[in-house]
Amino acid sequence: MTTFAAVDLGAQSGRVAVGRFDGERLETTEVHRFANVPVRLRETLHWDVLGLYREVLDGLRAAGTHGAPIASIGVDSWAIDFGLVDRAGRLLRNPVHYRDARRARAVESVLERISARELYDRTGIQLLPINTIFELAAMAGESDPVLDAADSVLLIPDLMHSWLCGARTSERTNASTTQCFDPRTRGWAHDLVERLDVPARLMPEVVEPGTRLGVLEDAVAAETHLGGAEVVAVATHDTGSAVAAVPFRSPDSVFVSVGTWSLVGLEVDAPVITDASFAANLTNEGGVGDTVRLLRNVTGLWLLHECRRAWADEGADYAFDELVALASDAPAFGALVDPNDPAFTEPGDMPARIQEFCTATGQLPPSDPGATARCILESLALKHAETIETLTMVTHAEPTEIHVVGGGARNELLCGWTASASNLPVLAGPAEATVLGNLVVQAMAAGEIGSLAEAREVVRASVEPSLHEPDENPEWEEARARFAAIVAGRSLEVSA
Repeated sequence: MTTFAAVDLGAQSGRVAVGRFDGERLETTEVHRFANVPVRLRETLHWDVLGLYREVLDGLRAAGTHGAPIASIGVDSWAIDFGLVDRAGRLLRNPVHYRDARRARAVESVLERISARELYDRTGIQLLPINTIFELAAMAGESDPVLDAADSVLLIPDLMHSWLCGARTSERTNASTTQCFDPRTRGWAHDLVERLDVPARLMPEVVEPGTRLGVLEDAVAAETHLGGAEVVAVATHDTGSAVAAVPFRSPDSVFVSVGTWSLVGLEVDAPVITDASFAANLTNEGGVGDTVRLLRNVTGLWLLHECRRAWADEGADYAFDELVALASDAPAFGALVDPNDPAFTEPGDMPARIQEFCTATGQLPPSDPGATARCILESLALKHAETIETLTMVTHAEPTEIHVVGGGARNELLCGWTASASNLPVLAGPAEATVLGNLVVQAMAAGEIGSLAEAREVVRASVEPSLHEPDENPEWEEARARFAAIVAGRSLEVSA
């Protein structure tokens, strides 16, 4: 039985898990969990990346106490954000959070130099103000001296790998999300970043998921008691790991990886970069085994997490499960919001913003936490359905089912409502898809699993998903039409 350690860093929390593979099944045990809380310094929102690294070391130390020696370690995280290191590998500044406002302010100046269409044609990535390219362009536009002092741009998992074993590389599935990467050449689009006055020399070597990067450095091995463990570049984008662990039953099945974000997509063999995909603002991200994840980012449970935080500040500290229960008891098909509306992008008083959105769109705002939670979850289910419809129109796929994975797979309300909103059955699980995907890629690197298809068979043997059939309540059809009108009307208002 081979034992691996998976480090999974999410935008809300992180965890370290141990996986034991007996040749047929994976057994996982979470050994450490910790919060991921950003820090605002003056006008800039940062990640506390050194605090995260400390938690990673604590988790790896705990992993070493769970029986067999750890053969290898892999880190995955949210996409887009990065640290800049100098020639000695020293971090020059805490990474900036993707929700920091400066990044969004850089979009207009970037599009003055590179049109939105050219940017899409070259990178295949949907236009989002959170993308890496806009943070780099903002730094260049301000003549930030850190760019001159830096030797490498390292995305968050690559930064962790660098600290663990000294490697300075960028794993492809995560590099592909930055809007600085050419999916056709499978390398950095150096000319694009140079046109934005970002030095192309900062972009490190790109490696494939499953690349063995090296053994733990001596100091790390001494601190964690994991001497001899290798570091493996897994699918370091957490969605890349999650989708690697989706036990698809048919090739046209839709995946929805639900967490802070909902990533709604199809797995395809090659990038889809067409007039239709550009108009739909779909994104092409690299996957394990030369696959491509054609998807759209949907603002996910972030809305509910932000509401929960706002209510806690007022003295009402609801557990997440408590809010879901309140949503279940609240009246159905009340106010609806577009989760992707710009009003919901930055941290803040989310309940108030939801009320403002509803008032502005001629709806009666939700009046209590239960109604607000129901508004969010019904709206998210309808947004999933809208995105699935867009994917099918662009690709002409005919999906027969939806696989919901990630933490949202435990949310029976959201899974059931997604089935009803889309009129497709939902297979919920695995909830721990990201960790499982991280672990199976490590097993592939060790030669214990031979292919992505075989890895998914291992997942299928290890986890039993739950089935949610669509509810044929005709009110869902009315809700779909009302949601579409709200989204369209709000889009016209914002563009005007």
